[in-house]
Amino acid sequence: MMPRKFGEIAFTPEVQAAQEERGSRQTYDRYIANGPANDTVTPKIAEFIAQLEGFYLGTISSNGYPYIQFRGGPPGFLKVLNEKTLGFADFSGNVQYITVGNLSGNDKAFLFLMDYRHRRRIKIWGRAEYIEGESSLLEQVRVPDYPAQVERAILFHVEATSENCPQHIPIRYSETEVEAMMAPLQNRIAELEQQLSEQNSSAI
Repeated sequence: MMPRKFGEIAFTPEVQAAQEERGSRQTYDRYIANGPANDTVTPKIAEFIAQLEGFYLGTISSNGYPYIQFRGGPPGFLKVLNEKTLGFADFSGNVQYITVGNLSGNDKAFLFLMDYRHRRRIKIWGRAEYIEGESSLLEQVRVPDYPAQVERAILFHVEATSENCPQHIPIRYSETEVEAMMAPLQNRIAELEQQLSEQNSSAI
């Protein structure tokens, strides 16, 4: 079923008009009416988030343009603080402060979470805020043994989630995943080279 809260946010009057014109409005009306709210971080989503090494954060500027930024870090740097709140450390970067500036004028935000290896993506709508200065929240989002300087904490308050069809997602592997897949092959090659070396030595 279509998530109800997702439809309430994403299907604006203009979107509904486009759906009506193209024949899909009635189907979506039915899906949303009978669909679950999907406005919390479920254990399944939390498990998905825990293994992410990056995600995309969208904010809105005062001139109406969207701004999309990739945020990366070690697995677990995007933290589930409770079923309605996510948080992450805002590391030192290029000091443009576009995300901070956007959030100071409009707190509506969007998270796009991608797992290319398993062809899975989750969209999360909500509102975000940043916390600067001394705060226990900075400690909650800090990543142990990660050298980047934490400038602030960003909290994301979840309003709707939606998991999409994987049909057009290409499969991609991270460097860590490739190394893990190659390790058994490299070990086997080393064993065979050792056996070959021993056979050549005994033949001399």
